[in-house]
Amino acid sequence: MATRRTPAKPAATAIYQLKVTLYGSKPPIWRRIQTPGSITLTRLHQIIQAAMGWEDYHLHQFDVGETVYGEPDPDMRGMGFDVRDERRAHLNQIAPTVGSKFAYQYDFGDSWDHTILVEKILEPEADVRYPRCLTGRRACPPEDCGGIWGYYQLIETLKNPNDPNYAEMREWAGDDFDPEAFSLEQTNADLAALG
Repeated sequence: MATRRTPAKPAATAIYQLKVTLYGSKPPIWRRIQTPGSITLTRLHQIIQAAMGWEDYHLHQFDVGETVYGEPDPDMRGMGFDVRDERRAHLNQIAPTVGSKFAYQYDFGDSWDHTILVEKILEPEADVRYPRCLTGRRACPPEDCGGIWGYYQLIETLKNPNDPNYAEMREWAGDDFDPEAFSLEQTNADLAALG
């Protein structure tokens, strides 16, 4: 007697737990996020922007080994720059295993470099909306503050009301800017707003 086979259910999309750390930040500025591994790098860019608190004003790219992914520009290809289309690359393709690491650079002038580490690959949880942030530390630096060096100079200025640049920098950064602040609730609201 022949056994009837039940068709296999499609595998659920694996969930990637990523630690995104702003390179050179001491103490570290980081976020731990979970997202489906099937997302494109374009979507990952949007998630990092929301989770870290960037405003998406500048160009970006992903560096995976010797391969660069971003928004291809035909004019740049003629100049010897080979950028692969991030819309065609998926997270689970470029970082297939736990321990995979790659880089994300935002704002080529300020050079905000991020290290992305795949910490875990998990089964999705029922009734959980992804992407989500699990935890993080410290505020995102303000846009256009001069990279990590300029950011730490800004922090030092804001610590000293007697600094001749204090009033200007406080106005520029905003009265409520606190480099130690991190709101998990706000970060997850920003991620949810991505749709």
